[in-house]
Amino acid sequence: MTTTLVIPRLQVITDETVQTRHAHAALAAMAAAGGADAVQFREKRPWTTRERVEVARACLDACRADGSMLLIDDFADVALAVGADALHLGRNDLDVATARRIVGPGVIIGGTANSYEEATTVWATDIDYIGVGPIYGTRSKANPAPDMGLDTLSRICADSPVPVVAIGSITPERIAEVIAAGAYGVAVLSAVVSADDPTEATQRCREALDAALAARAAARA
Repeated sequence: MTTTLVIPRLQVITDETVQTRHAHAALAAMAAAGGADAVQFREKRPWTTRERVEVARACLDACRADGSMLLIDDFADVALAVGADALHLGRNDLDVATARRIVGPGVIIGGTANSYEEATTVWATDIDYIGVGPIYGTRSKANPAPDMGLDTLSRICADSPVPVVAIGSITPERIAEVIAAGAYGVAVLSAVVSADDPTEATQRCREALDAALAARAAARA
C-alpha cells in the first residue's frame, strides 16, 4: 500500500462512448475545473498503446492545470508511461502485485468489487482503495453486475480496512446517502460527462460530497 498520496474522494470518469460532445482531455479539464480530486481516464475501445498514452498525457496536463490527480483505468503501462497518480484495476485486469511492480510504490492502486465476497478478496491484497458498485445500476457497461444497493455498501464500508469509493449511477442527489452508508468517496460518470455543463455538474457533486462529509463528521462528533 502506498502512503505518498491521498486517496481522491471525488473521481470523475471520462468516457467518450457515453456521450459524443467532448473528448477525454476536454472532459478532464472541465472536471478538474469543477473541483474533482481526480479524473479517471477510461477507454475500453481497442486503441493502440500509443493512442492511449497520447490522450492520457493530454488528460494529465488538463488535471495538473487545476490541481487534480490523474487516474488510469486498467492499463498499468499507460499509467507508468505518463506518470499518472493512480491506477484502477478491474476484475479481469492485472493482479495487484504485478501492477505494483510495474507502476512502483508511489502510485495509488484501486481495485473493483461487485459484491461483499469480492470485496473481501480485494482488500486482502496490496490495494489502496476499493471501487464498489454498481450501487444503483450503471448505463456505461454492456453487461453490468447486479445493483448492489446501500445495505451491501454499508456492510463493505464497515468491514473494509481500506477506503471504499462508491460507483454506479451516482448523482449529486444520491451522494448524501452513499456517504451516510460509510463510503469514503464517490466515482461519477454519466452525471458529469452527459451533463450540458460538465464543469457545473462536477461543482454540484463537489458541493454535495463536501456537505455529506461534513454532516457525517458532525454526527460522529
